[in-house]
Amino acid sequence: MSSIEMLLESIEKSENGLNIAVFLQNYPDLARRSVQRWLAQLVDEGRIAPVGEGRGRRYLATGVRLVDEDAFPAHIPLSVDSRDILAYINQPLSARKPVGYERDFLLAYKPNKTHYLSAALRRQLHRMGNTIDIAAPAGTYSRAILNRLLIDLSWASSHLEGNTYSRLDTVELIEKGHAAKGKAALETQMILNHKTAIELLVENAAEANLNRYLLMNLHSSLSENLLSNPADEGRIRQHAVDIGLSVYRPLSAPQQIDELLDVVLAKVNKITDPFEQSFFVMVHVPYLQPFADINKRTSRLAANLPLFRANLCPLTFLDVPEQAYSRATIGVYEMTRVELLRDLYVWAYERSTQEYLAIKQNLSEPDPLRLAYRELLKHAMQNVVKQPQKDPLVLVDAIVAKEVKKEDRDNVRALILDELRRMHEGVLARYGLRPSEFQAWKLKHK
Repeated sequence: MSSIEMLLESIEKSENGLNIAVFLQNYPDLARRSVQRWLAQLVDEGRIAPVGEGRGRRYLATGVRLVDEDAFPAHIPLSVDSRDILAYINQPLSARKPVGYERDFLLAYKPNKTHYLSAALRRQLHRMGNTIDIAAPAGTYSRAILNRLLIDLSWASSHLEGNTYSRLDTVELIEKGHAAKGKAALETQMILNHKTAIELLVENAAEANLNRYLLMNLHSSLSENLLSNPADEGRIRQHAVDIGLSVYRPLSAPQQIDELLDVVLAKVNKITDPFEQSFFVMVHVPYLQPFADINKRTSRLAANLPLFRANLCPLTFLDVPEQAYSRATIGVYEMTRVELLRDLYVWAYERSTQEYLAIKQNLSEPDPLRLAYRELLKHAMQNVVKQPQKDPLVLVDAIVAKEVKKEDRDNVRALILDELRRMHEGVLARYGLRPSEFQAWKLKHK
């Protein structure tokens, strides 16, 4: 059997498509460029079809359909409008009209006058997402649940890109730094990138706006070591892109993309309701495709920023079917209609809040001292752990004497020392520390 026939056979045996990285892992002696050339040939011959974007792209044998491709899962309720969109998207590519970017879709949206989410839906979402921290400073709730959030959102968002890490694998990677055996390096990188990006969002939850700086750095965090051209990390797209399984053709001129991104950001920051803000981001960032790749991942995480800021439950995308999310997004691309994505958003948010209900019931009132000295606490933990050769008590006393007002010094000192005593690998991200730094410190101070 020739190598190209072996490749085709592997694709035909893969029910949900084959990723090139997974294939190369099974056949490490084959050159990636050769496999890419064979894939292009099989696509040209109509024997296989690409699914997805970038390094998460998979290949499906012609005639083989994704599981549940003809309809959303029955437990996700759809409106009549959504079913209409789905009926159109279900047609073969040849039956759908090629379309480009429609400026009017963005320009017609008037913040706080136009609403993708009705008033009734917004009220419903607020009831579902309400937490004990609603009146607390922005970002309080997301910081309180950070450890759980890092795992759930990293895993679920990566899964939507075809990542095969299990949730347990994700826990081991994020909490202990142990990469799962038998997984492609890009899958490990994808999970770690999500962790970094989520930490960036939580750190910036108190910011007034979703600005260009934050969006670019969010993309840069998510795309690190995953793009063929590292210069594309955190930068406006400089070339045309194709969308897998879609007849949508995004803009290709960098200047136009740049100008319209400013419009997107200006509009989203004028929206007062956090859920409408969140959904607007999920609609318009992927539709514009401002980056060379990883646009949907960027939008999923950026869509959480308004929720973090308002101390609402996060949108983790737990149990969201990959094909359902992809098709809802294609409905926006090809029809500039949001109903299918809206129905999926509401269902996904309800699913997320169910997971966090027990957590938010068990959260105690935030310690006002810890809240007031949160940045100092982080600084102190970094200072002590990164200098294992020095006496922790001396370092703590110096920081407290220099940066804490006199009446709070005893209590803040006790708070820092208590945090040092009970520090473990599961809270290192909170303080910007690496497991290796923590282990070196522990060895020195047993």
